[in-house]
Amino acid sequence: GAIYRVRKIGAKRPDDARGLKIDWRAADPKALTSLLDDPRPAVRRRAVATLGQRGSLAAAALAEVVKSGKAPEARRNAVWASTRIDDASARAAAREALGDLDETVRQVAAHSASVRRDQDALPRLVALLLGPSRPNRRVAAEALGRLGDPSAIPALLTAAGDPADRILEHSLTYALIEIDDSTATAASLLSVNPRTRRAALVALDQMAGGKLDAAQVAPGLAAPDPLDREVASWIVGRHPEWAEALAGFLNQRLAVAATLSEPDRDALAGQLARFAHSPEIQKILAAQINGADGAQSLALVSMSRSGLKNVPASWVEGLVAALKKDKPSSLAAVVFTASALSTGVPKALAPPLTARLTEIARDKALPSVLRLDALLAVPGGLATVVPELFAFVLRELDPNNAVAERTAAADVLSHASLSTTQLLAVADAVKAAGPLEVDRLLTAFEKCNDDAVGRRLVAALKESSAFASLRVDMLKPRFDKFGPRVREQAEEIYARLNVNASEQKARLEALLPTLQDGDPRRGQAVFNGAKAGCITCHAVGYLGGKVGPDLSQIGKLRSDRDLMESILFPSLSFVRSYEPLTVATKEGKVWNGLLQKDSADEVVLTVNATEHAHIPRGSIEEIRPGKVSVMPAGLDQQLSRQELSDLLAFLKSRQ
Repeated sequence: GAIYRVRKIGAKRPDDARGLKIDWRAADPKALTSLLDDPRPAVRRRAVATLGQRGSLAAAALAEVVKSGKAPEARRNAVWASTRIDDASARAAAREALGDLDETVRQVAAHSASVRRDQDALPRLVALLLGPSRPNRRVAAEALGRLGDPSAIPALLTAAGDPADRILEHSLTYALIEIDDSTATAASLLSVNPRTRRAALVALDQMAGGKLDAAQVAPGLAAPDPLDREVASWIVGRHPEWAEALAGFLNQRLAVAATLSEPDRDALAGQLARFAHSPEIQKILAAQINGADGAQSLALVSMSRSGLKNVPASWVEGLVAALKKDKPSSLAAVVFTASALSTGVPKALAPPLTARLTEIARDKALPSVLRLDALLAVPGGLATVVPELFAFVLRELDPNNAVAERTAAADVLSHASLSTTQLLAVADAVKAAGPLEVDRLLTAFEKCNDDAVGRRLVAALKESSAFASLRVDMLKPRFDKFGPRVREQAEEIYARLNVNASEQKARLEALLPTLQDGDPRRGQAVFNGAKAGCITCHAVGYLGGKVGPDLSQIGKLRSDRDLMESILFPSLSFVRSYEPLTVATKEGKVWNGLLQKDSADEVVLTVNATEHAHIPRGSIEEIRPGKVSVMPAGLDQQLSRQELSDLLAFLKSRQ
C-alpha cells in the first residue's frame, strides 16, 4: 500500500523542488504565469492556486497565456487557474481555449465551461461535441447536460447516432436526461438511426419530465433492428404497470412464436413472465397452454419464470388438460412448468393436478426421469406414497443410475409424507446413496421422532459410502428430535466427522502418490459419467453445468495437489465468486448455497445442480458467509483409486 518515489539512477536532484525560495506574495500575475509550465510539479500547482487567489487581477495575464502559443502545459494550467476565478474576463479566457489547436487544452476548457456552467460557451461546446476527438466529445456532452439548454438537444441526438463507444453514448444520454425536455427529445423517436432512437427512448424513460408510454415503446419489441428490440425490452421490463396496455401486442407476438428467432423468443418469454401478475396476460398464457407447439412451449416457459405466489385457476386447468397428451416431449415441458408453479397452486385447485401427475408417474412406458419429475411437481409433495410408486422411486436411487434420476428420486422422497415402514426402507437406502443424494434423503426424516427409525438411520450412516460428505450441522437438528439413546449413538458419527486439518492433509499426502497412472480419456468418461456426475455442475468447453467454476483450463491454473484437495475436501477453500452463503429463516430453516439473486422481495440460492431455494426477504433472520461448499465431499469414496487417477489426469489435461 505504500507510495514509492522512483528516481532515475544518477538523475540530478532538482533545485528547490517545491519552490520555497520563490517570493509568492510579491510576484505579480505575469511573473506567476511564467511558472505555469515550470518543470517542477509542485511549483506548477502552487502557481495555479496562487493565480486563482488573485482573482480578477490575474484574469488578463491568464488570457494572454491562453492566446500566446506557449507550451500546452502552460495553456492548460492557465485555463485551470481561470476556472478558479469568478469573473467574466476569466470566463472569456477559458472559453477562448475551446478553439485551441491542442486537444488536451480544449478538453480542459470544456471541463471549465461545465464547472462554471458558462452559457456563452454553448456554440463552441456543440462544435466540440461533433468533432473527431472522443474524449472531448464526452466532456462536451457532460458540459451541455450541465448547461441545460434545450437548443443543444439536436446536436446531442445527432452525436448519439454515431457508432462510437458505450461510455460516450452514456454521456450523451445522460446529458439529454439532465436537460429534461421531453418534447424536443421525443421528436427523434422517428429517426432513421437506431442509435439515435435508443438514446431518445432511454432518456425519455429516465428524465423527470418524461412522458413515455407503452404505445411509443411497443413497436420496438418487434422492430427489425436488434438495437431497437434490446432497448424496448429493457424499458418495458421497468414498467410493470404497462401490462394491460401491452397485452394485445404481446398476444400477437405469442401467436407467431414459431417464426421468431431464439433470442426473440427468450426476450418475449421474459416480458410475459414479468407481466404475469396481470389478469390480461394470465388469460393470454392460459389460452396457449394447449395451443400450437411454438406458442405453447413459449407460454409454458413464461409461466415457469413468472414466480407467481398464487397461480390462477385458468393455468391449473390448462396444465391438467395439457398433461393428458401422450407426447413425452410435450409432457416434459408441461411437467417442468407444473413443478415451477407447484408452491403457488392453491390447495383447492391441487387435487386434479395431483391426480394427473400421479397417473404419469405410474406409466411405465414413460422415461423414468419424466415420471420422477411428475412426482416432484405434485403441489405440497405426495401426501401418501403407494407401494408401487415407492418401490419405483427407491429403485431409482441406484448408484449406477444417472445423476438426474438419483437426485430426482431423493427429492421426491424428501418432499413426501412417508410411513414408518417406508422411512425404515429409506434409512437402508442411505447406506448406498452418493454425496449428491444423501443430504436430500436426510430431509425425509425431519419430522420423524420414531426411535426405531433413528437407530436404523444411525447404523446406515456409519456405513455410508458418502460418509465424508456428511456434516455435523446437517445431522444434529435431525437427530435431536429422537430419544436419548439415538442421540447418544449419533455422537459417534459427530466424533468421526470432526476431522482436523492435519488429518485431512495426511490423507491427501497418502493418496497423491498413488494417482500417477491416470488416463485422460478414461477420466473424461468418469467426469461425464453417472457415478461422479461432475458434468452436472461443471462445464468443460461448451458442455456441462453452470453451478460450479468452468474447468476448461483448470489444468494450467491448478496443481495436482490443488485439484485433489478440491475433490476430497471442497469446503477447505472456495473459488472467488463461488463462495457459499448461509441463510437462516425466522421459521428455523437454514439454507446453504450460491447466491443467484438478491432482490427486494427474495433471495435465491443455488443449493445444488437441480435445486434453487427461493427465500422471501421478510422471512430471513440472518445471512452470513457459508463454510460448506455446494460441491459434496466424499467423491473419493464413490470412485475407485483408478477412477480417481483417471479423473485427475483428465483435469490436468484441460489446458
